Amino acid sequence: MSERPDYNAKKSRFEKMLTVYGRKVALESLQNLNIACHTVHLARSNRETGIITEIRRSAEARGIPVRLHTRNALAHISKNSRQDQGVAVDIECPAFRALSDFIEERATDPYRLLALEGITNPQNLGMVIRSASAGKIDGIVLPSKGNAALGPLVIKASAGTIYNAPLLRCHTLPDALTLLQQAGAQVCALAPEATTSLFEHSEEMFCVYVLGNETMGISHAVNELADIRLSIPMRNSVESLNIAVTASLVAFSRYFDR
Repeated sequence: MSERPDYNAKKSRFEKMLTVYGRKVALESLQNLNIACHTVHLARSNRETGIITEIRRSAEARGIPVRLHTRNALAHISKNSRQDQGVAVDIECPAFRALSDFIEERATDPYRLLALEGITNPQNLGMVIRSASAGKIDGIVLPSKGNAALGPLVIKASAGTIYNAPLLRCHTLPDALTLLQQAGAQVCALAPEATTSLFEHSEEMFCVYVLGNETMGISHAVNELADIRLSIPMRNSVESLNIAVTASLVAFSRYFDR
């Protein structure tokens, strides 16, 4: 039995939602009219002074609903009780979508994807998102498991580009790569020991570049799924690059081709 249209619409909208937390981030988001804030969540225990008052006023000025919660319920929404400061905001990000939806939408349209595994440093993740969004990357496969949460540090490091970044949501990277391969995509793992250069690689119609943790690289499970391994040639005994620099090289390696 097929899913109901109303369920699909709600699911699609949920995939586009990013919940940010923290008083300063919430206020900055509300004051930026280019950011589509959907709902403001406040803990009932917040004192109605200072920045909380500003958050309420900004939400009211934009016609954005404010919902009150117990502290435990607010923590469930923010998923970070230690740092949410009793405030969270749901933001609708137009380019976010489920990976499965992207694959269906681009069934005949060539694409280049960047897939991330084990990027646990928030600053690095934010910079990778910024670099990929600027270059020739049609989607960033970001599993919910194994990478840093999309919190204030990621948002800051992305310089706000995360709100318009083409993030493709999934649970684990091995499952995501398997799904992509079934749809005809070539999986390319960046590995320093690979003998084929990123810049010599002839891309197929659908191509996914996998970047792993700077220290550990990609996992064995992901490495087993790779169709080809690519390296970035380096000189002067340099062994590795920052993950954001690597993402930039991938993103711009075909920027002028099409």
